[in-house]
Amino acid sequence: MSLLKVRNLEISFPAPDGELRAVAGLSFSVHHGETLCLVGESGSGKSLTALAVMGLLPRSAQMRGEILFENERVMTGESPSIFQGHRFCGRGMAMIFQEPTACLNPSMTVLQLVGEAWSVRRHGSRGEVRDHVKEALAQAGVPEPDELLARYPWQLSGGLAQRVMIASALILQPRLLIADEPTTALDVTTQVRILSLLCRLRTERNLALLFITHDLSVAGLMGGRTMVLRHGEAVETGETREVLASPQHPFTRSLVDSSPASALRAGRSRMGV
Repeated sequence: MSLLKVRNLEISFPAPDGELRAVAGLSFSVHHGETLCLVGESGSGKSLTALAVMGLLPRSAQMRGEILFENERVMTGESPSIFQGHRFCGRGMAMIFQEPTACLNPSMTVLQLVGEAWSVRRHGSRGEVRDHVKEALAQAGVPEPDELLARYPWQLSGGLAQRVMIASALILQPRLLIADEPTTALDVTTQVRILSLLCRLRTERNLALLFITHDLSVAGLMGGRTMVLRHGEAVETGETREVLASPQHPFTRSLVDSSPASALRAGRSRMGV
């Protein structure tokens, strides 16, 4: 059974000459333990699709279609007002955003940032919250969580800040994890470590992973299935290895040609795949 189903999703915004359609009739599903990579250039609609699943689109957005999570309606019809995703956000599904330094509140400590997600959805003493935060940080690959709790985001490296954001997403044990360009601002070595961490978490927790990237070589490291988007439409979908080895659409071929084979081979070597 599919964990997430998106059917005929359309997203548009008001424009001076009528309506700007940003996503045009996307349909896909993601199963437990599976990775689906949404790949495309800037403006292709991949991030908007993820924000729609999470219910984080601006009020000006008009949505049509249907989103189902565990066969329960998250969104249906033509109005954002009937979006029901708040029942699933944090618990059933969680999101890792692109720029952790821009998303993490600089006035809050790591303990407060990661613990906030737990405090909003659950109840417990300060000691219990602290224990859950340390556990989530350890799962996100932080080697010594105790030393990080009192730090602020501006005291962290890019890699540590991203792991803090991953811990915030993991603390409530979501079944669907959405990762929107989670390694764009990181150096190559840290990128590979974060991608390897996400692959390990997917396997260990049987997570469904919706992974967003503009780089097909990164999708190649994540495996699973890939959907290539252009101008809000899906132009090609298939097993990631097949899409990389034998792209069928001209746009997909252009993406493959622009991804250095050496980068893909180097990344696979570091990840042991």
